[in-house]
Amino acid sequence: MNFFDIFSKNRKQQSKPSEAPEHWIKCQECQSLMYFKEIENQFKVCPKCGFHMRIGARERVDLISDEGSFLEFDETLSPTDPLKFVDKKSYKKRISEAQKSTGRNSSLISGECTVNGKPINLVCFDFSFMGGSLGSVEGERIVRAVNRCIEKKQPLVIVSASGGARMQESTYSLLQMSKTSAAIKRLSEHKIPYISVLTDPTMGGVSASFAWLGDIIIAEPGALVGFAGERVIKQTIGTDLPEGFQKSEFLLEHGLIDMIVKRGQLKKTIFDLLTYFESEKEEEIEALEEVTQELEEDIVDDVTEEEEVVQNEVEENKEEIKEEVRDIKEEIEEIKEEIKEEIKKEVREEVKEEIEEEKKKNKKKGFELKLKK
Repeated sequence: MNFFDIFSKNRKQQSKPSEAPEHWIKCQECQSLMYFKEIENQFKVCPKCGFHMRIGARERVDLISDEGSFLEFDETLSPTDPLKFVDKKSYKKRISEAQKSTGRNSSLISGECTVNGKPINLVCFDFSFMGGSLGSVEGERIVRAVNRCIEKKQPLVIVSASGGARMQESTYSLLQMSKTSAAIKRLSEHKIPYISVLTDPTMGGVSASFAWLGDIIIAEPGALVGFAGERVIKQTIGTDLPEGFQKSEFLLEHGLIDMIVKRGQLKKTIFDLLTYFESEKEEEIEALEEVTQELEEDIVDDVTEEEEVVQNEVEENKEEIKEEVRDIKEEIEEIKEEIKEEIKKEVREEVKEEIEEEKKKNKKKGFELKLKK
Protein backbone atom coordinates (compact mmCIF):
# COMPACT_ATOMS: atom_id res chain seq x y z
CA MET A 1 0.00 0.00 0.00
CA ASN A 2 1.47 3.36 -1.01
CA PHE A 3 0.94 6.81 0.42
CA PHE A 4 -1.87 7.77 -1.98
CA ASP A 5 -3.86 4.61 -1.27
CA ILE A 6 -4.20 5.59 2.40
CA PHE A 7 -6.07 8.79 1.47
CA SER A 8 -8.01 7.21 -1.38
CA LYS A 9 -9.87 4.97 1.09
CA ASN A 10 -11.11 7.97 3.06
CA ARG A 11 -11.94 10.00 -0.06
CA LYS A 12 -15.68 10.29 -0.80
CA GLN A 13 -16.86 8.71 -3.98
CA GLN A 14 -17.67 11.48 -6.47
CA SER A 15 -20.88 11.22 -8.50
CA LYS A 16 -20.71 11.18 -12.25
CA PRO A 17 -22.19 14.26 -13.94
CA SER A 18 -25.16 12.21 -15.22
CA GLU A 19 -25.82 10.82 -11.70
CA ALA A 20 -25.36 14.06 -9.77
CA PRO A 21 -28.64 15.60 -8.53
CA GLU A 22 -29.63 18.92 -10.08
CA HIS A 23 -29.76 21.07 -6.97
CA TRP A 24 -29.87 24.23 -9.03
CA ILE A 25 -32.35 24.93 -11.80
CA LYS A 26 -32.09 27.66 -14.39
CA CYS A 27 -35.31 29.31 -15.60
CA GLN A 28 -35.64 29.08 -19.39
CA GLU A 29 -37.45 32.40 -19.51
CA CYS A 30 -35.59 34.82 -17.20
CA GLN A 31 -32.37 32.76 -16.88
CA SER A 32 -32.50 33.02 -13.07
CA LEU A 33 -30.68 30.30 -11.11
CA MET A 34 -32.72 28.88 -8.23
CA TYR A 35 -32.47 26.09 -5.70
CA PHE A 36 -34.59 23.10 -6.78
CA LYS A 37 -36.65 22.96 -3.57
CA GLU A 38 -37.74 26.55 -4.14
CA ILE A 39 -39.04 25.52 -7.58
CA GLU A 40 -40.73 22.35 -6.33
CA ASN A 41 -42.58 24.28 -3.62
CA GLN A 42 -43.98 26.50 -6.38
CA PHE A 43 -45.16 23.49 -8.51
CA LYS A 44 -42.18 24.10 -10.83
CA VAL A 45 -43.21 27.69 -11.52
CA CYS A 46 -40.41 30.26 -11.55
CA PRO A 47 -40.89 32.55 -8.52
CA LYS A 48 -39.03 35.32 -10.34
CA CYS A 49 -40.97 35.59 -13.64
CA GLY A 50 -43.85 33.10 -13.28
CA PHE A 51 -42.64 30.83 -16.10
CA HIS A 52 -44.38 27.42 -16.00
CA MET A 53 -41.86 24.62 -16.47
CA ARG A 54 -42.94 21.25 -17.82
CA ILE A 55 -43.93 18.60 -15.29
CA GLY A 56 -44.74 14.89 -15.60
CA ALA A 57 -48.08 13.11 -15.53
CA ARG A 58 -47.65 11.86 -11.97
CA GLU A 59 -46.93 15.40 -10.77
CA ARG A 60 -50.10 16.55 -12.56
CA VAL A 61 -52.12 13.90 -10.77
CA ASP A 62 -50.69 14.92 -7.40
CA LEU A 63 -51.37 18.57 -8.21
CA ILE A 64 -55.07 18.09 -9.07
CA SER A 65 -56.28 15.12 -7.00
CA ASP A 66 -56.80 14.82 -3.27
CA GLU A 67 -53.98 13.02 -1.51
CA GLY A 68 -54.29 9.24 -1.80
CA SER A 69 -57.52 9.40 -3.80
CA PHE A 70 -56.18 8.56 -7.28
CA LEU A 71 -56.91 5.05 -8.55
CA GLU A 72 -55.28 4.26 -11.90
CA PHE A 73 -57.03 2.16 -14.55
CA ASP A 74 -55.77 0.31 -17.64
CA GLU A 75 -52.12 0.74 -16.62
CA THR A 76 -51.26 -2.64 -18.18
CA LEU A 77 -52.25 -1.54 -21.70
CA SER A 78 -49.07 -1.30 -23.72
CA PRO A 79 -48.44 -0.20 -27.34
CA THR A 80 -47.53 -2.72 -30.02
CA ASP A 81 -45.78 -2.30 -33.36
CA PRO A 82 -48.36 -3.34 -36.01
CA LEU A 83 -46.42 -1.68 -38.87
CA LYS A 84 -42.94 -2.91 -37.83
CA PHE A 85 -41.92 0.74 -38.10
CA VAL A 86 -38.22 1.64 -38.22
CA ASP A 87 -36.58 5.05 -38.66
CA LYS A 88 -33.28 5.71 -36.88
CA LYS A 89 -34.50 3.20 -34.31
CA SER A 90 -37.22 0.59 -34.39
CA TYR A 91 -40.55 1.56 -32.83
CA LYS A 92 -40.25 -1.34 -30.39
CA LYS A 93 -36.93 0.02 -29.14
CA ARG A 94 -38.36 3.52 -28.72
CA ILE A 95 -41.27 2.12 -26.72
CA SER A 96 -38.92 0.08 -24.53
CA GLU A 97 -36.67 3.08 -23.85
CA ALA A 98 -39.65 5.32 -23.01
CA GLN A 99 -41.09 2.70 -20.66
CA LYS A 100 -37.76 2.33 -18.86
CA SER A 101 -37.23 6.08 -18.48
CA THR A 102 -40.76 6.90 -17.31
CA GLY A 103 -41.74 3.70 -15.53
CA ARG A 104 -45.11 3.48 -17.31
CA ASN A 105 -46.50 1.70 -20.37
CA SER A 106 -47.97 4.64 -22.29
CA SER A 107 -47.83 8.41 -22.58
CA LEU A 108 -50.78 9.07 -20.29
CA ILE A 109 -52.19 8.16 -16.90
CA SER A 110 -55.94 7.65 -16.51
CA GLY A 111 -57.99 6.92 -13.44
CA GLU A 112 -60.50 8.11 -10.86
CA CYS A 113 -59.87 10.56 -8.03
CA THR A 114 -61.50 13.30 -6.01
CA VAL A 115 -60.96 17.04 -6.20
CA ASN A 116 -61.77 18.51 -2.78
CA GLY A 117 -64.13 15.59 -2.31
CA LYS A 118 -65.77 15.72 -5.75
CA PRO A 119 -65.27 12.50 -7.80
CA ILE A 120 -63.91 12.85 -11.35
CA ASN A 121 -62.11 10.84 -14.01
CA LEU A 122 -58.66 12.29 -14.65
CA VAL A 123 -56.42 11.78 -17.69
CA CYS A 124 -52.91 13.31 -17.74
CA PHE A 125 -50.42 13.19 -20.61
CA ASP A 126 -46.69 12.85 -19.98
CA PHE A 127 -44.52 14.67 -22.54
CA SER A 128 -41.46 12.71 -21.46
CA PHE A 129 -42.95 9.52 -22.96
CA MET A 130 -42.29 9.91 -26.71
CA GLY A 131 -43.37 13.54 -26.62
CA GLY A 132 -46.77 12.65 -25.12
CA SER A 133 -47.78 11.39 -28.56
CA LEU A 134 -51.25 9.97 -29.19
CA GLY A 135 -51.24 6.30 -30.16
CA SER A 136 -53.74 3.44 -30.16
CA VAL A 137 -53.27 2.70 -26.46
CA GLU A 138 -53.71 6.35 -25.48
CA GLY A 139 -56.89 6.63 -27.56
CA GLU A 140 -58.29 3.46 -26.02
CA ARG A 141 -57.55 4.65 -22.47
CA ILE A 142 -59.35 7.95 -23.14
CA VAL A 143 -62.40 6.11 -24.52
CA ARG A 144 -62.46 3.83 -21.49
CA ALA A 145 -62.27 6.87 -19.21
CA VAL A 146 -65.27 8.34 -21.06
CA ASN A 147 -67.18 5.07 -20.62
CA ARG A 148 -66.50 5.16 -16.86
CA CYS A 149 -67.73 8.75 -16.73
CA ILE A 150 -71.00 7.80 -18.43
CA GLU A 151 -71.44 4.73 -16.26
CA LYS A 152 -70.80 6.57 -12.98
CA LYS A 153 -72.08 10.03 -14.02
CA GLN A 154 -68.69 11.61 -13.24
CA PRO A 155 -67.06 14.64 -14.93
CA LEU A 156 -63.96 14.17 -17.09
CA VAL A 157 -60.76 16.24 -16.88
CA ILE A 158 -58.02 15.75 -19.50
CA VAL A 159 -54.66 17.50 -19.09
CA SER A 160 -52.92 17.54 -22.48
CA ALA A 161 -49.17 17.79 -23.05
CA SER A 162 -48.48 16.30 -26.44
CA GLY A 163 -46.72 16.79 -29.74
CA GLY A 164 -49.64 15.18 -31.59
CA ALA A 165 -50.41 11.84 -33.21
CA ARG A 166 -47.66 9.21 -33.04
CA MET A 167 -46.09 8.92 -36.49
CA GLN A 168 -44.76 5.38 -35.83
CA GLU A 169 -48.36 4.12 -35.83
CA SER A 170 -49.39 6.08 -38.94
CA THR A 171 -53.13 5.72 -39.68
CA TYR A 172 -53.68 3.78 -36.45
CA SER A 173 -52.78 6.91 -34.48
CA LEU A 174 -54.75 9.25 -36.76
CA LEU A 175 -57.86 7.14 -36.20
CA GLN A 176 -57.62 7.96 -32.48
CA MET A 177 -58.58 11.55 -33.31
CA SER A 178 -62.03 10.55 -34.57
CA LYS A 179 -62.34 7.78 -31.98
CA THR A 180 -61.76 10.10 -29.01
CA SER A 181 -63.86 12.92 -30.54
CA ALA A 182 -66.81 10.55 -30.95
CA ALA A 183 -66.41 9.45 -27.33
CA ILE A 184 -66.43 13.07 -26.13
CA LYS A 185 -69.64 13.61 -28.15
CA ARG A 186 -71.25 10.85 -26.07
CA LEU A 187 -70.37 12.79 -22.91
CA SER A 188 -72.23 15.78 -24.33
CA GLU A 189 -75.27 13.62 -25.12
CA HIS A 190 -75.34 12.42 -21.50
CA LYS A 191 -74.85 16.01 -20.24
CA ILE A 192 -71.64 15.13 -18.38
CA PRO A 193 -69.09 17.98 -18.00
CA TYR A 194 -65.71 17.74 -19.71
CA ILE A 195 -62.89 20.12 -18.75
CA SER A 196 -59.87 20.29 -21.07
CA VAL A 197 -56.58 21.64 -19.69
CA LEU A 198 -53.98 22.68 -22.30
CA THR A 199 -50.37 22.75 -21.15
CA ASP A 200 -47.04 23.33 -22.85
CA PRO A 201 -47.08 21.95 -25.51
CA THR A 202 -50.43 20.82 -26.95
CA MET A 203 -50.00 20.35 -30.67
CA GLY A 204 -50.94 18.29 -33.72
CA GLY A 205 -53.61 15.62 -33.61
CA VAL A 206 -54.30 16.14 -29.90
CA SER A 207 -55.16 19.82 -30.34
CA ALA A 208 -57.15 18.92 -33.47
CA SER A 209 -59.39 16.49 -31.59
CA PHE A 210 -60.43 16.06 -27.95
CA ALA A 211 -58.27 18.89 -26.53
CA TRP A 212 -60.44 21.54 -28.23
CA LEU A 213 -63.78 19.85 -27.43
CA GLY A 214 -64.04 20.72 -23.74
CA ASP A 215 -67.10 22.38 -22.25
CA ILE A 216 -64.51 24.56 -20.54
CA ILE A 217 -61.02 24.95 -22.04
CA ILE A 218 -58.28 26.02 -19.61
CA ALA A 219 -54.66 26.77 -20.49
CA GLU A 220 -51.56 27.38 -18.41
CA PRO A 221 -49.74 30.71 -18.79
CA GLY A 222 -47.36 30.74 -21.76
CA ALA A 223 -48.45 27.31 -23.03
CA LEU A 224 -47.69 26.55 -26.68
CA VAL A 225 -50.95 25.44 -28.29
CA GLY A 226 -51.61 24.82 -31.97
CA PHE A 227 -51.68 22.32 -34.80
CA ALA A 228 -48.60 22.79 -36.98
CA GLY A 229 -45.39 24.54 -35.97
CA GLU A 230 -44.78 28.22 -36.64
CA ARG A 231 -42.13 27.57 -39.30
CA VAL A 232 -44.36 25.14 -41.23
CA ILE A 233 -47.29 27.57 -41.21
CA LYS A 234 -45.12 30.46 -42.35
CA GLN A 235 -43.69 28.42 -45.22
CA THR A 236 -47.18 27.27 -46.22
CA ILE A 237 -48.95 30.64 -46.30
CA GLY A 238 -45.86 32.72 -47.13
CA THR A 239 -46.75 35.46 -44.63
CA ASP A 240 -45.27 36.72 -41.39
CA LEU A 241 -47.30 35.62 -38.39
CA PRO A 242 -48.25 37.64 -35.28
CA GLU A 243 -45.76 37.31 -32.47
CA GLY A 244 -46.77 34.63 -29.97
CA PHE A 245 -49.84 33.61 -32.01
CA GLN A 246 -49.66 30.07 -30.60
CA LYS A 247 -49.32 31.12 -26.96
CA SER A 248 -52.23 30.75 -24.57
CA GLU A 249 -52.45 34.52 -23.98
CA PHE A 250 -53.00 35.15 -27.71
CA LEU A 251 -55.59 32.38 -27.88
CA LEU A 252 -57.49 33.81 -24.89
CA GLU A 253 -57.48 37.27 -26.43
CA HIS A 254 -59.00 35.85 -29.64
CA GLY A 255 -61.61 33.68 -27.91
CA LEU A 256 -60.19 30.22 -28.58
CA ILE A 257 -59.90 29.29 -24.90
CA ASP A 258 -62.01 30.18 -21.88
CA MET A 259 -59.42 31.04 -19.27
CA ILE A 260 -55.75 30.99 -18.30
CA VAL A 261 -55.12 29.54 -14.85
CA LYS A 262 -51.84 29.45 -12.95
CA ARG A 263 -50.70 26.02 -11.90
CA GLY A 264 -51.13 26.64 -8.19
CA GLN A 265 -54.78 27.68 -8.71
CA LEU A 266 -55.73 24.86 -11.09
CA LYS A 267 -57.20 22.51 -8.48
CA LYS A 268 -59.38 25.23 -6.95
CA THR A 269 -60.53 26.36 -10.40
CA ILE A 270 -61.53 22.83 -11.40
CA PHE A 271 -63.38 22.41 -8.09
CA ASP A 272 -65.23 25.72 -8.60
CA LEU A 273 -66.21 24.70 -12.15
CA LEU A 274 -67.45 21.32 -10.96
CA THR A 275 -69.51 23.06 -8.27
CA TYR A 276 -70.95 25.40 -10.89
CA PHE A 277 -71.86 22.48 -13.17
CA GLU A 278 -73.57 20.73 -10.25
CA SER A 279 -75.56 23.83 -9.28
CA GLU A 280 -76.49 24.37 -12.94
CA LYS A 281 -77.64 20.77 -13.16
CA GLU A 282 -79.72 21.19 -9.98
CA GLU A 283 -81.28 24.34 -11.44
CA GLU A 284 -82.03 22.45 -14.65
CA ILE A 285 -83.65 19.65 -12.64
CA GLU A 286 -85.74 22.17 -10.66
CA ALA A 287 -86.72 23.96 -13.86
CA LEU A 288 -87.58 20.62 -15.46
CA GLU A 289 -89.69 19.65 -12.44
CA GLU A 290 -91.53 22.98 -12.63
CA VAL A 291 -92.13 22.57 -16.34
CA THR A 292 -93.28 18.98 -15.76
CA GLN A 293 -95.68 20.11 -13.04
CA GLU A 294 -97.04 22.88 -15.26
CA LEU A 295 -97.49 20.41 -18.09
CA GLU A 296 -99.29 18.00 -15.78
CA GLU A 297 -101.61 20.80 -14.63
CA ASP A 298 -102.20 21.88 -18.22
CA ILE A 299 -102.94 18.29 -19.21
CA VAL A 300 -105.39 17.91 -16.31
CA ASP A 301 -107.08 21.18 -17.30
CA ASP A 302 -107.22 20.13 -20.95
CA VAL A 303 -108.64 16.73 -20.04
CA THR A 304 -111.25 18.36 -17.78
CA GLU A 305 -112.25 20.77 -20.53
CA GLU A 306 -112.42 17.95 -23.05
CA GLU A 307 -114.57 15.91 -20.66
CA GLU A 308 -116.94 18.85 -20.27
CA VAL A 309 -117.07 19.35 -24.02
CA VAL A 310 -117.70 15.64 -24.56
CA GLN A 311 -120.36 15.64 -21.84
CA ASN A 312 -122.09 18.61 -23.44
CA GLU A 313 -121.89 16.95 -26.82
CA VAL A 314 -123.37 13.79 -25.31
CA GLU A 315 -126.25 15.77 -23.78
CA GLU A 316 -126.85 17.56 -27.05
CA ASN A 317 -126.74 14.27 -28.90
CA LYS A 318 -129.21 12.80 -26.41
CA GLU A 319 -131.70 15.60 -27.12
CA GLU A 320 -131.17 15.26 -30.84
CA ILE A 321 -131.70 11.50 -30.61
CA LYS A 322 -134.84 11.99 -28.56
CA GLU A 323 -136.19 14.41 -31.13
CA GLU A 324 -135.31 12.04 -33.93
CA VAL A 325 -137.04 9.18 -32.06
CA ARG A 326 -140.15 11.35 -31.58
CA ASP A 327 -140.13 12.25 -35.26
CA ILE A 328 -139.76 8.60 -36.19
CA LYS A 329 -142.66 7.66 -33.91
CA GLU A 330 -144.83 10.35 -35.43
CA GLU A 331 -143.92 9.16 -38.90
CA ILE A 332 -144.74 5.60 -37.87
CA GLU A 333 -148.12 6.74 -36.51
CA GLU A 334 -148.85 8.62 -39.71
CA ILE A 335 -147.88 5.59 -41.76
CA LYS A 336 -150.12 3.43 -39.59
CA GLU A 337 -153.05 5.80 -40.14
CA GLU A 338 -152.44 5.85 -43.86
CA ILE A 339 -152.28 2.05 -43.93
CA LYS A 340 -155.50 1.84 -41.89
CA GLU A 341 -157.27 4.23 -44.25
CA GLU A 342 -156.11 2.30 -47.28
CA ILE A 343 -157.21 -0.97 -45.69
CA LYS A 344 -160.61 0.51 -44.80
CA LYS A 345 -161.01 1.86 -48.29
CA GLU A 346 -160.12 -1.48 -49.84
CA VAL A 347 -162.51 -3.28 -47.46
CA ARG A 348 -165.35 -0.88 -48.28
CA GLU A 349 -164.78 -1.32 -51.98
CA GLU A 350 -164.70 -5.08 -51.62
CA VAL A 351 -167.89 -5.08 -49.52
CA LYS A 352 -169.58 -2.76 -52.01
CA GLU A 353 -168.61 -5.03 -54.88
CA GLU A 354 -169.97 -8.06 -53.00
CA ILE A 355 -173.22 -6.23 -52.27
CA GLU A 356 -173.56 -5.30 -55.92
CA GLU A 357 -172.99 -8.85 -56.96
CA GLU A 358 -175.62 -10.06 -54.44
CA LYS A 359 -178.07 -7.57 -55.74
CA LYS A 360 -177.48 -8.72 -59.27
CA LYS A 361 -177.95 -12.31 -58.23
CA ASN A 362 -181.15 -11.49 -56.34
CA LYS A 363 -182.55 -9.57 -59.32
CA LYS A 364 -181.80 -12.46 -61.60
CA LYS A 365 -183.54 -14.91 -59.27
CA GLY A 366 -186.63 -12.66 -59.01
CA PHE A 367 -186.82 -12.35 -62.78
CA GLU A 368 -186.63 -16.11 -63.17
CA LEU A 369 -189.47 -16.60 -60.61
CA LYS A 370 -191.67 -14.20 -62.49
CA LEU A 371 -191.16 -16.09 -65.71
CA LYS A 372 -192.13 -19.33 -64.07
CA LYS A 373 -195.31 -17.87 -62.81
